[in-house]
Amino acid sequence: MTTTPAAPAVDERVLHPATSMDAVTLRVGDLERMSGYYAAAFALEPLEERTRGREVHRVLGRGTTPMVRLVHTPDLPGVDPRQAGLFHTAFLFDDAPSLAATVLRAAQDQRGSFVGSSDHGVSEAFYFTDPEGNGVELYTDRPREQWQIERGQILMRTAWLDPNAYLRSHLTDDAVEAGPALAGRVGHVHLQVGDLAVARAFYVDTLGFEATLTEYPGALFASAGGYHHHLAMNTWNSGGAGPRAASLGLGDVAVTVPTRDDVTALAARLRAAALPFSDDGRSLVVHDPWGTQVTVSVPGTSTEELLAR
Repeated sequence: MTTTPAAPAVDERVLHPATSMDAVTLRVGDLERMSGYYAAAFALEPLEERTRGREVHRVLGRGTTPMVRLVHTPDLPGVDPRQAGLFHTAFLFDDAPSLAATVLRAAQDQRGSFVGSSDHGVSEAFYFTDPEGNGVELYTDRPREQWQIERGQILMRTAWLDPNAYLRSHLTDDAVEAGPALAGRVGHVHLQVGDLAVARAFYVDTLGFEATLTEYPGALFASAGGYHHHLAMNTWNSGGAGPRAASLGLGDVAVTVPTRDDVTALAARLRAAALPFSDDGRSLVVHDPWGTQVTVSVPGTSTEELLAR
């Protein structure tokens, strides 16, 4: 007689260690310009599109992996860099040649701006701003055994990373030619918030991410499963900001959890905190204290379902 091992119990206090980030939604004023930029600069391909009233929703990604949803809402005002919302969307690549090839493409596209590069100890990263003012990070991770952990925190630094030296060391013709055929995904999302304590109460104490670094000035980093961060929150430009006004920019932060039990556990935490949310069985939607929408879904979300949000 054989028995099937019982599935591990869901920890009802925190998100499952296998939690990951999914495609970020941006509200954009010029869909064709923004879609063309993300395709050319970051080697993303249009995967699917839907029209909803006056809005056009377009999903772009690599392979079958959605990485960004652009929603055409031209009547909204532009991004306000001082309000809560998006600091950057971080696209994660599997290796240095893939990152280098994408950095080269982005640097050559004059519709966006290169704003810096950093060695963070846990990762190597390059930063850009898209044509409508949304931040984008391109990065690769170092192996976990190389991460520095002290006082129960994953330490991250901001050290100079020479972009030209990085390209000389890692750029290959094969990676440049492969373009969107190389894997990519959303590794983390960095948010602007009005207050770090309030952000921690929502994203850590209620949503269930675990704080990984609290000693970085003006910022809080959190993750599931011991990753350096799936979410970061800072007040560098937005300290004291209140609820977000309707504008272009961040429309939704998407999180994927392994099972429906994980969504159910989150729903219980939200009820205990008296926070309103909606739940259609596959996706739970809640808003943070500044009005930023967060969607938590089970795996296998199709582009069709993404477009329906």
